[in-house]
Amino acid sequence: MRDSLLSVDDFSVVYDVDPPVEAVKNVSLELRRGEILGLAGESGCGKTTLAYGVQRLLKAPAVISSGSVTFRDVSGEDIDINSLDAEEMRRFRWDKISMVFQGAMNALNPVATIGSQLADVFEVHRPDMNRAARREAVDELLEIVKVGAARSRSYPHELSGGMRQRVMIAMALALRPQLMVMDEPTTALDVLVQREILKQISQLRHEFGFSVIFITHDLPLLLEISDRIAIMREGEIVEIDTAERIWTAPQHEYTRTLLSSFPRLTGERGVVVR
Repeated sequence: MRDSLLSVDDFSVVYDVDPPVEAVKNVSLELRRGEILGLAGESGCGKTTLAYGVQRLLKAPAVISSGSVTFRDVSGEDIDINSLDAEEMRRFRWDKISMVFQGAMNALNPVATIGSQLADVFEVHRPDMNRAARREAVDELLEIVKVGAARSRSYPHELSGGMRQRVMIAMALALRPQLMVMDEPTTALDVLVQREILKQISQLRHEFGFSVIFITHDLPLLLEISDRIAIMREGEIVEIDTAERIWTAPQHEYTRTLLSSFPRLTGERGVVVR
């Protein structure tokens, strides 16, 4: 596929325990350049394991048992992620693919300022940048995510949950990656802040042209922001299609079950029996 950014082919992950647990089973999917791909399914279905496996972030006892992951760089080079050594993988992460982790609001160091934590990304991955250039880049990032450069001197506890989440998005954006993986990034936020964050992600995607894999169990949320949606169940992708077709013409029974499990704003009123 010419516009493909990431190709996952026959990818499987096993937890090497007794007995072994197949967490991801023969998953194949294509992520297109510039699109938002939603990954939905109930808790424990393998969504996060798949995301970690693609980036080689898994820890024992998780083992990639089969499959390949190919990243097509903007230069046109195909990169086999599984073949990269530890140092190559360290340089690849954040530069090509970044991640906003589940529970990201609590991932910030409580005793370091926001600015110093953002500056660390440049210090590690852009060692030729001087201190003034790093400070300017940090201020620019905080303005982009609408936190404000003045907050660079703040500590995490001085920010609201929504602002901390925006800082984590800024960190993921720092090196202008081509792909951002977001694992339940708005779960701990109230509905209004959640919508603001989602709107901003869409705006930033259009502005910078990166792709997004957005992981959540909240299917209605994905219907709102995704170009395509992959439905995952018990480690397998059971359906993948455009958000519109997932909503109007779901093909798999499990997809229909997920859609029917969310309350609707319209329809007949029910009777509450006391």
